[in-house]
Amino acid sequence: KKMKLLNLDHVNIQTADVTRLSSWYCNILGLKEGPRPDFQGPKGKWLYLGDTAILHLAENKSIEPPETPGLEHFSLTAKGLKVFQVQLDKANINYKLLEVPEIGLIQVNLADCDGNHIHIDFPLNENV
Repeated sequence: KKMKLLNLDHVNIQTADVTRLSSWYCNILGLKEGPRPDFQGPKGKWLYLGDTAILHLAENKSIEPPETPGLEHFSLTAKGLKVFQVQLDKANINYKLLEVPEIGLIQVNLADCDGNHIHIDFPLNENV
């Protein structure tokens, strides 16, 4: 028998300012802060999509964004492309759209306030 991966559980991002980065993800992507175990070690926050803590933030005051990050990006799937674009425009957040017809989606590529690359994937038929 072999081990079988089931799904992506979460992404962990180190940041010099947990509160600032958490606020960005909550305000821009609609994630919600939720329970986090009382770990020994750095301050942190867990951000939830529904009942799942998909984004773990860990404070590291000495971190500086590297020129070439080890984590190139992470991606989330969503609906409501036009509403999201209006929200990004109002927040003055730069983004690029990339249509990927081979897999039926359009990517909204953007960076969080620490410069981490994210793309939010929408069904291609929402870009009409």
